[in-house]
Amino acid sequence: MAMTDTAPPLDASDLVREETVGRVRRLVLIDEKRRNLLTSEMMAALDEALERAASDSDIRCVVIAAEGPAFCVGHDLKAMTAHYEDPDGGRAFFQGLFDQCSALMYGIARNPRPIIAEVHSVAAAAGCQLVAACDIAVAAESARFGTTGVTFGLFCSTPMVPLSRAVDRKDALEMLMTGDLISAGHADKIGLVNHVVPDDKLTEETMALAERIATKSPLVLQMGKEAYYAQIEKGLQDAYAHCSTVMVDNLMTRDGKEGLSAFVGKREPHWEGR
Repeated sequence: MAMTDTAPPLDASDLVREETVGRVRRLVLIDEKRRNLLTSEMMAALDEALERAASDSDIRCVVIAAEGPAFCVGHDLKAMTAHYEDPDGGRAFFQGLFDQCSALMYGIARNPRPIIAEVHSVAAAAGCQLVAACDIAVAAESARFGTTGVTFGLFCSTPMVPLSRAVDRKDALEMLMTGDLISAGHADKIGLVNHVVPDDKLTEETMALAERIATKSPLVLQMGKEAYYAQIEKGLQDAYAHCSTVMVDNLMTRDGKEGLSAFVGKREPHWEGR
């Protein structure tokens, strides 16, 4: 989390730029002056853009990227501090802010499209949470990651939720308890990111990955993503039972039948999303 000067609220188009490249939707955080703080306005703009991508049948994959000196440095601590002057000491504001943030992150898991984080620089606190919440992450060699809130007396409890599901317990706790920024290479080693690439190849490599995913059936990807997040919270026996049912349901879809038929017939499949 960064102690950053506040600025007047911006329109959604000043915060998130939406680009469509083939079957991939790029959502680019562009509040550069505030280092892409996750203000209420930024979270609303990103959430709405994600919803538009989810409802667009032509979109198969989403990339969340950013411009400026940071990918995202979390919430605006200066604005938060001002609410200590509220009659309730800020409790209602804080609750609303973190409820909104949690809903955004949960929505990423529930979004039917695969979502990739493209991280070019610092991802701190809730910015690191955003990376951990995405399905896949690609980082530039110069990128850095940290759950930095503890340094400012605020343990990154909500960032802990996706972080603890992405990396091992001891790695997560070290990040949470020290607040240190870690390198992209270390983030790759502990499983926070999938790939580390040269800075000048970041978008190229991320888009190549997104485009490979975009060649798959959107229905099958949606079913698989839903199943992944459902089974990961279950016990082993229940996870197998759930995923067995999902595989049967998958096979009964038109795209499931088409995929197997195309493989047997040695031809390219034609996905219809049903």
